[in-house]
Amino acid sequence: MTGATTTTLLRLTQRWLPDDRAEAQIRPVPFDVPREVGAVEIQMTYAAGPGSVLDLGLEGPRGYVGWSGGARSRVVVSQGWATPGYVPQAVEAGTWSVLVGLHRVPVDGVTMELTVRVVDDSVVGEHRRAEPADPPAAADPPAERRSGVGRSAARRAAPASRLPDVEGMRWLAGDLHSHTVHSDGALSVGGLAALAVSRGLDFLAVTDHNTTSHHAHLPAAAAAYGIVLVPGQEVTRDVGHANVLGDVGLVDFRSPPETWAAQAESRGGVLSVNHPLAADCAWLLPVDRPAVAEVWHSSWAQVPGWGAPLAWWLMTPGTVPIGGSDFHQHGHDGLPGAPTTWVLAAGDDVVGAVRAGRTAVSASVDGPVVVRAGDEFVAVGAEGLLLTGSRRPRRRVLDDRFRLPAWSGPCWLEDEARVVHALCG
Repeated sequence: MTGATTTTLLRLTQRWLPDDRAEAQIRPVPFDVPREVGAVEIQMTYAAGPGSVLDLGLEGPRGYVGWSGGARSRVVVSQGWATPGYVPQAVEAGTWSVLVGLHRVPVDGVTMELTVRVVDDSVVGEHRRAEPADPPAAADPPAERRSGVGRSAARRAAPASRLPDVEGMRWLAGDLHSHTVHSDGALSVGGLAALAVSRGLDFLAVTDHNTTSHHAHLPAAAAAYGIVLVPGQEVTRDVGHANVLGDVGLVDFRSPPETWAAQAESRGGVLSVNHPLAADCAWLLPVDRPAVAEVWHSSWAQVPGWGAPLAWWLMTPGTVPIGGSDFHQHGHDGLPGAPTTWVLAAGDDVVGAVRAGRTAVSASVDGPVVVRAGDEFVAVGAEGLLLTGSRRPRRRVLDDRFRLPAWSGPCWLEDEARVVHALCG
């Protein structure tokens, strides 16, 4: 940054203690911009450790700008470009606030150094060049991909590709939980889209934490890589995470959690309770028959015989089941499509299918799957497994495309070790 023009607007050293976190977890630190400037850079440093995690966000005179949580310590905002997770905008005169999240504060406290500076285009360019680029897109995606629904060679060859159409609707394979550099993921939006296509998925919900900055990038990436990209956001608090699916604008994580579903639904979206049984980010809020829940999270694969996710689902009757890899980066969580959520969709209306409860979940896109098709359950690629449900006998799947009269309520495919391979509501 040698030669860069900078003006310091704020320099603060602050020690946060557990009592500060108990009083208010999100702390606005205001600073004044005396006149409109080209760009501002915010840098927050602290001694990170197992008991010390501080989050970072920004609010401007016109409202919420963005959030990077604990994934970044240095961000920039300008009208032409902003660090992923933040919405590009003019840095106008007025009072702004750095949002400091006291996510984890140890007994002896944590000391934060916070600096806000006016910077020039050279610093913005430095930030921009540090971000991952999109991979090359196919020169001419197949016609079926240009139409908005992917059909890779791997997907066409999968046993589950033989699922029956129902009343003009068809089953699409996808993932309803994933992350990019717009929060704590490692890939660009294009990089994530390309990975999902390589995994044989038709759709992917991009659900970065407490931001919608990635939404502007979804249409171009969807067209370039030939996949339906569903706008999403993971509304994230330490008492629970929930995905909002649909292009509904920001659902502010600082608003009361009991209002999140109403906010999403009133704008045409859907809210899903995420990983309700996760370790330090389990759902700790009251559950009154949630409409949709991430019954199958990638963490289930770590203990395949764990019965708790299935039990939780059965204890919330009427909950629409979905799955999510929660993909962040290679080697972390599941890859996109592990697990796979299936939706019976009209065209590419993924959100509408979830809202209507036309879903199923399987361990992978090419593994055994069971769906409800009219008055039947149809199991594909599941020969030798057991088809069952709550208080239902176990029925051996006798062939590669097995049909059984449907009952009211959940069903699932399991093996002799009680490992679940697929489920549907």
